[in-house]
Parts: sequence; C-alpha cells; structure tokens
Amino acid sequence: MTSEPPPPVAPDPARAAPVIAIDALHKSYGAFEALKGVSLQVSRGEAQFVIGPSGCGKSTLLRCVNLLEEPTRGTLRVGSFSVAFGPGQRRPRARELACHRAKVGMVFQQFHLFPHMTALENVMEGPRTVKRMPRHEARQLAAALLAKVGLEDKCDTYPRHLSGGQAQRVAIARALAMSPEIMLFDEATSALDPELVGEVLAVMRRLIEEGMTMVVVTHEMSFAREFADTVIFMDAGTIVERGAARDILVVPQNPRLQSFLRRFHA
Repeated sequence: MTSEPPPPVAPDPARAAPVIAIDALHKSYGAFEALKGVSLQVSRGEAQFVIGPSGCGKSTLLRCVNLLEEPTRGTLRVGSFSVAFGPGQRRPRARELACHRAKVGMVFQQFHLFPHMTALENVMEGPRTVKRMPRHEARQLAAALLAKVGLEDKCDTYPRHLSGGQAQRVAIARALAMSPEIMLFDEATSALDPELVGEVLAVMRRLIEEGMTMVVVTHEMSFAREFADTVIFMDAGTIVERGAARDILVVPQNPRLQSFLRRFHA
C-alpha cells in the first residue's frame, strides 16, 4: 500500500508580496515635477539599482521612499506600512514616520557624521536615542558593526581623522545599527576619491550577498552589472527602461539609455 504524497505547501503571502510597492508616485517642487508617476516593486532580498543622468529624479525617489520628502500624489507601501498622498489624504503622524525610518536605512552622498562623536559613538547614537538600548548593549552592537565594515581599529577615531571611505563605512554601520529591513544608497561613492571607492563597494557587496533588500542609486556601472538583480533607468522624472542588469547595461533598447551608457563604455 503506497502512501499518498504530502499536500503542496501554500506560498507564504508575506514572503511573496514585494517589500516595497510604489504606484504612480509624483513629487513636485512648485511648477517643477521631479517625479512623474513612478511605479516600481522591490522583492525581499532583491538589489535594485537606479541609474540615470543628474537631475532625473533618482535621489528624489529614494528620499520619498524614506519619507524625507513627502510625495505630492501616489501611493507607497514599505512592509506593512502603507500611505497614500494627495488632496484629502491623511499625512503620516510623527510616530509613524519615526517607525518607518527606523526600518529603512539610508546612506547619503555626504556622510553626515556627528563631528563631536567618535566612530563608535556615531554608530551607538541611533540605538541609544531611538530604541532606548542600554549603553553597554549599544556599545557592543556598534563595535560589532564597525568590525563588519572593516573599521574595528577606528572605534575611538573622530570623523575629522577618517578618510572619506572610512567615514562612509561608518555611515553604513550607523544605518545598520537600527536593524533596517531595507537599505537605500544614494550615490554612496560619488563624494570619494577614486582609490577609496572600492572599500565602500566591498561593504555593499557583502550586504547584497547576505540578502539585504537594497535600492541603490549609482554611477558605478560595472558594480551594477555584476551585483544588481534589476536595473532601472530614469530620465526626466520617469522610468524609461528596466530589466535584468546584463540586459539593461549590455544590450540596452532605449536610444536615450544607449546615449547615457556610451560615455561609460568610452
């Protein structure tokens, strides 16, 4: 007598649903429309890279995801937090914004470290202030994260004595200290001398390999080609083309994208 096969396991809706879902997002500054109905989805564990010319809306998009900028119209969902924007819509409360930003780490072009704090103290600040973590626990966490980004010997160093690459790695450790579900990188290497770019990209590569959900705005095309799951090309506030990294960056179909990439290939 043969036993019946086990019933199929139903997919987990929480894992199947995208962790970021943006629909028809607009952002205007007076008469200037920086985002013109952008829609995208990011799955858990996915690394999406956003490329495009300066002023096309890439950084504005990231700032809207983290709600450092309030969109003019459209809807945004990150995890279980969902909000609609536009006339008649309720604005998120301060506590909702704080909770949302704690789950969405962001690394900027400039490092924005507190100059009067050591590297260790900079990383400890978020867990101590926002999460009310005991000092000894925050100190252990900060030391572990500085070791993770290769700066275990810089715990007591102040930002003015760090190189640009070291300061940006401290900024990444500081964002990770909040245990974010998502990391946003806004041109994290653009302010660095060329010889320092690699040490920051190495940390980002490690996070991708660990399965961190990431949205990365960058001009590092070779890095995007190797590590992006999806590449989005933006121009003039819209998404012009999207697809797998090698399709977008090696055999682009859109003439505007072809023109944009030509200077990197050159």
